[in-house]
Amino acid sequence: MTENSHPSDEHRTTLLRGGEVHSPADPFATAMVVERGHVAWVGSEGAADAFAAGVDEVVDLEGALVTPAFTDAHVHTTATGLALTGLDLSGSRTLADALRRVREHSAGRPAGQVLIGHGWDAARWPERRHPSRAELDEASGGRPLYLTRIDVHSAVVTTALLDLAPQVTGLTGYHPDGPLTDAAHHAVRAAAHAAITPAQRERAQLAALEHAASLGIGTIHECAGPDISDEDDFTGLLSLAAARPGPRVVGYWAERVADEKDAQRVRELGARGAAGDLFADGSLGSHTACLHAPYADADHTGTAHLDEGDIAAHVTACTEAGLQAGFHAIGDAALTAVVAGVRRAADTLGLARVRAARHRIEHAEMLTPETVAAFAEFGLTASVQPAFDAAWGGDEGMYAQRLGVERARTLNPYAALLRAGVPLALGSDSPVTPLDPWGTVRAAAFHQTPEHRISVRAAFTAHTRGGWRAAGRDDAGVLVPGAPADYALWRTGELIVQAPDDRVARWSTDPRSGTPGLPDLTPGRELPVCLRTVVRGRTVWTNRS
Repeated sequence: MTENSHPSDEHRTTLLRGGEVHSPADPFATAMVVERGHVAWVGSEGAADAFAAGVDEVVDLEGALVTPAFTDAHVHTTATGLALTGLDLSGSRTLADALRRVREHSAGRPAGQVLIGHGWDAARWPERRHPSRAELDEASGGRPLYLTRIDVHSAVVTTALLDLAPQVTGLTGYHPDGPLTDAAHHAVRAAAHAAITPAQRERAQLAALEHAASLGIGTIHECAGPDISDEDDFTGLLSLAAARPGPRVVGYWAERVADEKDAQRVRELGARGAAGDLFADGSLGSHTACLHAPYADADHTGTAHLDEGDIAAHVTACTEAGLQAGFHAIGDAALTAVVAGVRRAADTLGLARVRAARHRIEHAEMLTPETVAAFAEFGLTASVQPAFDAAWGGDEGMYAQRLGVERARTLNPYAALLRAGVPLALGSDSPVTPLDPWGTVRAAAFHQTPEHRISVRAAFTAHTRGGWRAAGRDDAGVLVPGAPADYALWRTGELIVQAPDDRVARWSTDPRSGTPGLPDLTPGRELPVCLRTVVRGRTVWTNRS
């Protein structure tokens, strides 16, 4: 890729030409003009000649694909950075390997230093059990260690960390030699995070933002809250992102709102809404998602953190304050409670006001036809993570272990959501699953349950424009004149149209359909490689290889 530029001009006009521009404004576009941080024009190579003499920068795309930058609608930025720069067990395939990694990470670190790690998943290990406290005490050399399960809804810790939170033994979710959940987990997480210095936190956040930019992600939705991080972490991240070139950060603070005073405090933190991981329940992997019927591998139905009345009160207060509300809800009982609570709010305020507020639900995995219909009725955005199905779906996966095969096959019904008209926004829940936008689109298009698959185009739209819409913006996430110039350049192969229904795919590839192509995401094929990421018209990452 070659260019003729004036890098000192922060508001330069740029002509990109000689590639493929993914735009509904012109399905055959090969060129684009960016001016003052916005898309100014999209069109053909021949028409681009008229702009060449009057711009500050000309970029020869050399056949590269230009797309809107991705939006990851659910991220935990500091935790992502800590996993990138610290102890990450997501690649461990055995318990013994996980303990070896703990031992190697601990070696040479001061005896009193709190160690933080992430990503163990006993469901993937042949031993089928979590590390014991004695094993972790030995592997860590007696150091304080906080080690979250892959879903971040439970953690195993060392004795030295428990000593930093002595009250934990009396809290809900404490198990003497098992993973800690609920209030006990929140207590040890707070103790571990309190040991992170501001400098460590900033390094982690910078690492996460740079990694996101390297993947063509232009915006992330930070899902924070008092049970997840702290206010300093949240406000520090928003300030950091605003002060330097990089991905935009839209903040959500998961705290219940009872009145305008509460809503104003959420706004003062810089949050877009009192939403994100406001927990209605937990997770399937940790047996804490709230179900109507018991787990297949446990004799209980999980944990409910909010009931219908709690949900109605929060949604009502947020709607009246003009604030976006939302919840984390995974199990079918939790989702039933959520829609019942939203219905009560709509009965109080009127359906139009609730729909206009664009409240959102994170994860929304165990949906039924009735709850899908309610999402559509109330204008709820489903903020979902297709990589969950890729990691834990299928008849042999963790979902089937927890729920049985038949119930597991109902999870993450993306096609049903789209057919009902429910807005979709895709994300990763990083570090639960990695930042990986094209992999996320692939996971939605090649869902392990075939009837839940959606087209690559629909998944791509949900991972670009869908994230903007989930945050209340309809004018972004698409390359048309007037839209923010958030885009990415990709090295990729032939552009095609992929859809679950072959009749749709055949028509979409007909030139008369005017459907712009996208990379072939068939499993096993190499994913596109990001060459450059641009946010607000400024380059925030360039591939130097």
